Amino acid sequence: MTNSAIDYLTDADDNPKAVVIPIEWHKLLLQDGDSVQDLVENLEDYCLHKAMDEAQETPLLNRGDALRFL
Repeated sequence: MTNSAIDYLTDADDNPKAVVIPIEWHKLLLQDGDSVQDLVENLEDYCLHKAMDEAQETPLLNRGDALRFL
């Protein structure tokens, strides 16, 4: 397994068979009465919040730097 947040288990032909997620994501798993749509929404919310947290730790670029980045 790699150091990425999500890892894939494959068969002998290298076809993906399963996805391994971090233990901290356990709150995203389906609970009694939850639907698959609930899982999708929980995963989207988690990823969005994680991205927003990481963005707060990232320094802002000034206009010139941002234009050069593009």
